Amino acid sequence: MSSSTLTPSTPPTEQDRPSAPAPRIVPRRRPGQWAAAVVLLVLLALAIRSVLRNRAFQWDVVAHYFTSTAVLRGLGLTLWLTAVVMALGFALGALLAAMRLSGNPVLRAVSWGYVWLFRSVPILVQLLFWFNIGALYPQILGVRTVNLLGPVTVAVVGLTLHEAAYAAEVVRGGILSVDRGQIEAAQALGLGRWRRSRRIVAPQAMRAIVPPAGNMLIGTLKGTSIVSVIAVQDLLYSAQLVYHRTYQVIPLLMVATLWYVAVTSVLGVGQHYVERHFARGSERR
Repeated sequence: MSSSTLTPSTPPTEQDRPSAPAPRIVPRRRPGQWAAAVVLLVLLALAIRSVLRNRAFQWDVVAHYFTSTAVLRGLGLTLWLTAVVMALGFALGALLAAMRLSGNPVLRAVSWGYVWLFRSVPILVQLLFWFNIGALYPQILGVRTVNLLGPVTVAVVGLTLHEAAYAAEVVRGGILSVDRGQIEAAQALGLGRWRRSRRIVAPQAMRAIVPPAGNMLIGTLKGTSIVSVIAVQDLLYSAQLVYHRTYQVIPLLMVATLWYVAVTSVLGVGQHYVERHFARGSERR
C-alpha cells in the first residue's frame, strides 16, 4: 500500500467566501401622513371646484375688469407707492440704525425713541393724523398745508415714517449679525471705516437683512391698500370706485385680490434669487 502525503487544507480567505447579500432597506411606512395628504388634496379640490363653479363670483365680470384702465391705473399707483416708500423707508431706517449703533448717547436715545413711537402707533392712526395735520399747522413755510400735503403726499409721508421704524431694526439686526472678529481683522489690516462697512460688514449683513426686507416689501405692497381711507386711488380704491357704480362687489374684490396675488408672487420669486445671491459662500444656502 503506497503512502500518500496529506497536505493541510488552506482556510478560505475573505475574498473566497461568498459575500452575504446586502440587507434590504425598507422605508418606514407612514400611513397617517399619506391619509392626511389624501384628505387635504380632496378638500383642496372641492374648494377649487366650489370657487370655479360658483356663479356669484361672476368670472366673466372679473375678466372684463381685470385689465380695465381704472384698475391698471390703480395698480400702477400701488407699485409706485410701494417702491417709493421702501426706498425712503430703508434710507431713513439705515440712518436710524447707524444712530442706534453709535457711541453718542443722544443719537442712540433719539433713534430708540423714534422706533418706539412709530412702532407703537397703528399705521391707520398715523395716516389719519397726517391727513388732518392742517388742523394743527394751517401753514407750513408760508404755504397752506392743504395745498402742500395732498392725499398721495400724505400716504408717502405716513407710510415712509412707519416703515423706517421697522427697517431700522432690520438693518441694525443685520449689522449685529456680523462676527466681531471680521471687523477687528479688517481694522488690523488698516482698512478705514467706510471701506470696512462697504467691503466687510455690508456683504455679510445682507444675508440677514434680505429675508426680512423681502417680507417688508410684500407687506408694504399689501399695506398700501390702507391708503384708500384717505381717498388715494390705489388698486383697492380703484376697484371700490367701480363697484360703487356697478354694485358688483365680489367680482371687483376678486380683481384686486388676483392682482395682489400676482404681484406678491413675482416679488417672492425675486426675493428667492436675491437671497441666493447673497448666500454665496455661506455654509447654509
